[in-house]
Amino acid sequence: MTVTGGPMEEQWVDDHAGPVVRPYAVTRGRARPVTGTFDLISLVTAVQADVTPEAGLGPEHLAIVGLCQRMQSVAEIAAHLDLPVGTIRVLLGDLVARHLVEVREPRATGGLPDDSIFEAVINGLRAL
Repeated sequence: MTVTGGPMEEQWVDDHAGPVVRPYAVTRGRARPVTGTFDLISLVTAVQADVTPEAGLGPEHLAIVGLCQRMQSVAEIAAHLDLPVGTIRVLLGDLVARHLVEVREPRATGGLPDDSIFEAVINGLRAL
């Protein structure tokens, strides 16, 4: 990434893609989603196959809906769209609020297994 122009005129440019939009511009300066927390392994699925552009939905929102026609984790969405996870979380909050995607949060574990399970594993490994 290079910076062009003088001190009065800075323009961020990606050498291959052209001008780059900073993540805070994609979320309109928001750092937190309007709803949800979205763990990295939360699974996201689109509710509708086609979404028409509406007021308040940007191309990134539409890209998420398109990508989530097949179930994707939050981390996968961020990787595919090459956006920070925090930005994806904000955009997902918008989509959940509009009922365009469903998010399945990971199940909470019931705690650590009993010590007897660890002892059985160790004994089994020793027996090998």
